[in-house]
Amino acid sequence: MRYKIILDSCGELPQALQTDERFERVPLSLTVGDYHITDDENFDQKEFLKKVAECPACPGSSCPSPARYMEACRTEAEHVYIVTLSSHLSGSYNSAELGRQLYLEKYGEKKICVVDSHSASCGQTQIALLAMDLEEKGIAFAEITERLLAFRDAMKTLFVLDNLETLRKNGRLSAVKAIVAQTLSIKPVMAGEEGIIVQKGQAIGIKKALVKMTEYLQKEACGLQDRRVIITHCNCPDRAVFVEELLKSRAGVKEILILEAGGVSSMYANDGGVIVTA
Repeated sequence: MRYKIILDSCGELPQALQTDERFERVPLSLTVGDYHITDDENFDQKEFLKKVAECPACPGSSCPSPARYMEACRTEAEHVYIVTLSSHLSGSYNSAELGRQLYLEKYGEKKICVVDSHSASCGQTQIALLAMDLEEKGIAFAEITERLLAFRDAMKTLFVLDNLETLRKNGRLSAVKAIVAQTLSIKPVMAGEEGIIVQKGQAIGIKKALVKMTEYLQKEACGLQDRRVIITHCNCPDRAVFVEELLKSRAGVKEILILEAGGVSSMYANDGGVIVTA
């Protein structure tokens, strides 16, 4: 096997790749009050969202240990790519970097690239799938590394959440904005810029906010008709399909993937959240 791609469990994979030996998802741990779960293939989204809704405490996550990343690098693959969620949201990137160093010290030289996605969820998926595409073309490791970082820097991540409580409780948003949004049914359109959450705009009602999100993506993602668009949803497939249809009708996007949120993405996006990347 020439290459292996590792994501922390905030990054989702299309179903066809979930058992592919070229990929591995390293799980984070999730906590809601006294409820603890590993974000792996046994994650039960419905139960988790119920626990979040019932618990007054903020849900939290713990990133994989450096030792866990080191073990993931123990492979016959010549090239290893590790894609983590934004270092502004988690310690996963720092843990992966330390895991890479530990591997090199213990087992010797290997080409390992660790990418801070500056995003999360399907943003990580975008980078992972690009690494696969470039490796399948036989491109050299050094060039792939450069192209992944260039893609990361140009990638657009936008999202609309029905519930901002987790982000607010984690200190990612202004409490005033969160309260106003919930009280007046104003739904902010958010974006990840260099890994930091910013507000792009807002709309009254979730559907209008999804339309506005799509408009921002059309405006800011150059050559959208030739790019892969990935939509991740948290327990709202109808909203994901709505965004997909908007993109097909307005932007003529060639390839669109719809993915279901895993555990960490479900924690941040909360019930009804939609994330889109290109």
